[in-house]
Amino acid sequence: MKNYIRSLSILTVISSLFLVGCVSQQSRSKSSVVDYLYPKSEDTIIEPSIPTLQVPLNVGVAFVPSGRSSSNGMNFWTSNYHEVNSLSEIKKRQLLETISAHFKQQKIVNKIEVIPSSYLRPGGSFNNLDQIKSMYGVDVIALVSYDQTQFTDENFLSFSYWTIVGAYVVKGEKNDTSTLVDTVVYDIKSRKMLFRAPGLSQVNGSATPINLSKQLRTDSEKGFQMAFDQMIENLDHELGTFRQRLKDNPEDAKVVYRKGYGGGSVPFGFIMLLFLFGMVKKIKRNF
Repeated sequence: MKNYIRSLSILTVISSLFLVGCVSQQSRSKSSVVDYLYPKSEDTIIEPSIPTLQVPLNVGVAFVPSGRSSSNGMNFWTSNYHEVNSLSEIKKRQLLETISAHFKQQKIVNKIEVIPSSYLRPGGSFNNLDQIKSMYGVDVIALVSYDQTQFTDENFLSFSYWTIVGAYVVKGEKNDTSTLVDTVVYDIKSRKMLFRAPGLSQVNGSATPINLSKQLRTDSEKGFQMAFDQMIENLDHELGTFRQRLKDNPEDAKVVYRKGYGGGSVPFGFIMLLFLFGMVKKIKRNF
């Protein structure tokens, strides 16, 4: 009887540890454009003005500083708190190069500069962007942020992420990886947001406790890549929409063309000269 009770006790302990390893974890890794541009300590109200855009544009692209990653719960199978998966600086650079390549394809862009993350201070706001504008000679900047949560606890099945235009609420199941990537493009001098392009992904996990950490790392990388792929598609669309908006709503921004660039259209004055020249030739033929 004693052996039976002892065996039952051991089995109960093992079962409890198994449950802890299975369902008592959640991790989150993020950076926030809202926290960077509008820190809580910022008392000055930032009022955007009508931007003056020098076309083609000089554009910078950068990740905003990462926030504090968080992890809840103990992982029995790795004998440690659950590892928080985040983007490495090398991976960030690779992703920024991808975004840069898409900007370079646009005739409206003159040059594109990849800004190292170390040049953006947490809560640096537009004062920090003014410094980057002077250092790199950029007028417009694309700020990239992300929020990734991995659900391994049945009690944590959603998270919200505040963007410039409001909050996203993302649902998840146990062992799911939910990722949001958001690119916001600002004219630095006027503090005016020009456009934005989000990307979302959801990776459904099915890992066993034994290989949970390895699978979560794999799902994290896959989630980031899927979200970035969708964001790039949206970025291409938004760039085209932005160009058309400049034409349709000239009151939204003053466009100044750089020397040697006419935005792909023939100036009205030049058209009139051609018209008058044609009329003169026609008159001469008639006489």
